[in-house]
Amino acid sequence: MTPATPQGSTSSSRAIKSSAPAGQPRPRKLILRNFQSPGDIVMLTAAVRDLHRTFPGQFITDVRTSCAELWENNPHITPLREEDPEVEVIDCHYPLIHKSNQYPYHFIHGFTDDISTKIGQRISPGPFKGSIFLTAQEKHWMSQVQEITHEPVPFWIVVAGGKADYTIKWWDSVRWQQVVDHFRGKILFVQVGEVRHWHPPLKGVLDLRGKTDLRQLVRLVYHAQGVISPVTMLMHLAAAVEVKGGRPLNRPCVVVAGGREPSQWEAYPHHQYIHMNGALLCCDNGGCWKSRTIPLGDGDEKDENLCVDVVPETAPGPRSLPLPRCMDMITAEEVCRRIELYFTGGAARYLDENEARIVEKLMEREVES
Repeated sequence: MTPATPQGSTSSSRAIKSSAPAGQPRPRKLILRNFQSPGDIVMLTAAVRDLHRTFPGQFITDVRTSCAELWENNPHITPLREEDPEVEVIDCHYPLIHKSNQYPYHFIHGFTDDISTKIGQRISPGPFKGSIFLTAQEKHWMSQVQEITHEPVPFWIVVAGGKADYTIKWWDSVRWQQVVDHFRGKILFVQVGEVRHWHPPLKGVLDLRGKTDLRQLVRLVYHAQGVISPVTMLMHLAAAVEVKGGRPLNRPCVVVAGGREPSQWEAYPHHQYIHMNGALLCCDNGGCWKSRTIPLGDGDEKDENLCVDVVPETAPGPRSLPLPRCMDMITAEEVCRRIELYFTGGAARYLDENEARIVEKLMEREVES
């Protein structure tokens, strides 16, 4: 459904010039459309950025997407109307995904390649991340975590679940809990996730599940020291959102990936991306691209695209639900080791004694509530 008001209508949007300078062709007006998941839209922000980097002054762009919050303050967005006869409406996709098992492409190239084909001009890829903009005021605001702790305590965001319709991406909540327990007193974990999806509660975390809208989540990532998650939007935000001053150039992020996607399609160079491509016959030539571990009986066609190597929940080991073998092979110990690398290398720091006391009192209040 197309919104009544163009999504580019923000206070920082640039006004449309009525004509181009003498001797120069008028800029082409594009409305780019895609209504897929938020992680996909993060990738589209990169394509819009790279379009303008490659062809400065040659395009005026607006968007129609499922996530207006990801375009706020974006200097490349100018309000356009589809009724304007000069406007070209482009439905954006990423057919490059069908080559991802065999060729060295990343998700960030998907929309860029598609838009290049449709406008007849080749866009050069830019920075290896999405393009999310925060205002100086947003950066100055206190984080949701500090509103609760009353002190600027470092924290990591944890996504211990996933979309309800893509169960093959889930890791086990028992193992997520083991990771949290391992770092008790050292790391404050903040759990996030949409209420309508599958996000079992963890103990010993600050629970913000269902308490952040998308823009608040972007700001939370800005303040976060690190992120741990499956293959979700959060890993893409971890790369795309500016790192708060005084931190490393790139935000630490550990991704529990398994074997569904080919690693080169999803992974970022500075992330610890834990995958099983090549270790199992079902993903020995890229990713399997399956949708579910077991059928849900909801009538969705994803019930026909099932994992072929499922470890039952009754098998030995810490497990509370059936898991794809590629996810079952990833232990809590391995995830902890990957997190610890950032601390050993100096890219992150543990809580100091005062911060640990603050977090301990916070956890006591969480238990009482």
